[in-house]
Amino acid sequence: MNILVINAGSSSLKYQLFSMENEEVLAKGLCERIGIDGHLKHTKLKGEKKVFDEDVSLPTHAEAISTVIEKLTSADFGVVSSMKEINAVGHRVVHGGESFSASTLITDDVMKAIEDCIPLAPLHNPANITGINACKSVMGADVPQVAVFDTAFHQTMPAKAFTYAIPYEFYENDKIRRYGFHGTSHKYVASRAAAMMGKPIEELKLISCHMGNGSSIAAISGGKCVDTSMGLTPLPGLPMGTRAGDIDSAVLEFIMNKYGFSISEMLNILNKKSGVLGVSGVSSDFRDLDEAADAGNSRVALALDMFDYWVAKVAGSYAAAMNGVDGIIFTAGVGENSASMRSSICEYFTYLGCTVDAEANKKRGEEIFISTPDSKVKLMVIPTNEELMIARDTKTIVE
Repeated sequence: MNILVINAGSSSLKYQLFSMENEEVLAKGLCERIGIDGHLKHTKLKGEKKVFDEDVSLPTHAEAISTVIEKLTSADFGVVSSMKEINAVGHRVVHGGESFSASTLITDDVMKAIEDCIPLAPLHNPANITGINACKSVMGADVPQVAVFDTAFHQTMPAKAFTYAIPYEFYENDKIRRYGFHGTSHKYVASRAAAMMGKPIEELKLISCHMGNGSSIAAISGGKCVDTSMGLTPLPGLPMGTRAGDIDSAVLEFIMNKYGFSISEMLNILNKKSGVLGVSGVSSDFRDLDEAADAGNSRVALALDMFDYWVAKVAGSYAAAMNGVDGIIFTAGVGENSASMRSSICEYFTYLGCTVDAEANKKRGEEIFISTPDSKVKLMVIPTNEELMIARDTKTIVE
């Protein structure tokens, strides 16, 4: 079975084509500047590696999908002989609200439910819907389409974890609550952690630290999420690349009144000008921050210290929430590649009996234990693979 995985943005479309016999990526690519002018980077991975990287006309997402299929089936860059060899499509959908606790086959009713979640994810769900509709128009109704939700994995959280302490009618009437994101990533790395530890996931208490430009932490007990740091939107929790994370909500009123900002301007500041970028004044890229900190920039050092502190603080609260922890996972761009940040964060975990293997911790981007054999809690680096998780869910549902 060959499965095409699609992650559609408002003007972009990422894709990977999997052969599920051995979970091999046959080809992958990125369509950019859709609706503007258009650019496609397509990489053939099956057989001789070939790369197509050129400007192409992409007036709509439908043209982008058509262009992708043309490349997947072409003589020079193709990996299948025709579109008929693509058996299903798995779509990343950011917000499923309370309607979806698992991935699902896309029907008219499912599309309606995804549309109903647009107010909860106004920047993401419309783009995801556009990608689904584009695939339907190009590939036809006979090719199964599956929605895999960022929020679904977190639907196992108990009410005490997802309910906000505001008048309850806002939850009853408007479904305002904690939803959480990065669920596909947290689910994938938790399953890999169980395999690495050689134990059933049902017996484990895990803390998954997804650390990148967008960052979140999840408490996973018995394979189910019991708490997570993001909320109704991806804004709260840790200070991130450009997002503020948790903040006293009265700060918004203070700043808006003093500087005359509208709510839209204030949210733009919180989402795009805050986090480690706002504190450091240098960059939202943690690699740039490492260089600047090494050069003696004290504000950059503060931004990094704040990030490490918040990861440790939230992870520690989750150890308390689960009454223990067996393993702590580091994943995503920063979690997989920054040995210095992993080391700094783990210094907060000595009370848990954690000890870091300094030599193992030097490794980057590979699945490895970075704790010493006598560490009471296992520390792991696990590269995330959300696309593979989407492909697996799609295969299971289609079969």
